[in-house]
Amino acid sequence: MAESIMLEKAKAFAVNIVNLCRYIKETKRESVLTNQLLRSGTSIGANIHESKYAHGTADFIAKMQIALKECYESEYWLELLNRTGYIPDEQYKPLQNDCGSIRRMLIASINTVKENAK
Repeated sequence: MAESIMLEKAKAFAVNIVNLCRYIKETKRESVLTNQLLRSGTSIGANIHESKYAHGTADFIAKMQIALKECYESEYWLELLNRTGYIPDEQYKPLQNDCGSIRRMLIASINTVKENAK
């Protein structure tokens, strides 16, 4: 159940990232940073989805850890786009909060699986 909530949050986040990156590319003509954010921001959900079909606990943890790394990376690109003026605080803060929420869910999920595997 928790995984599907996390996956739905990650998908919604990915949709918001796609829309944001499209907007920045069209209006500000910036593509280097937005391409990085597009990759990492959409990869979170893809890795969570892939973890559902893992070949055991170690594979599941590995996929979730990749999703976590992509989440951290997305936070970095969002902050950089905000600090360089490409996205204002009004757009940045909700996305940063969503990313942080997904990150915390990923950490909790990874820790729970590791504890249960002992």
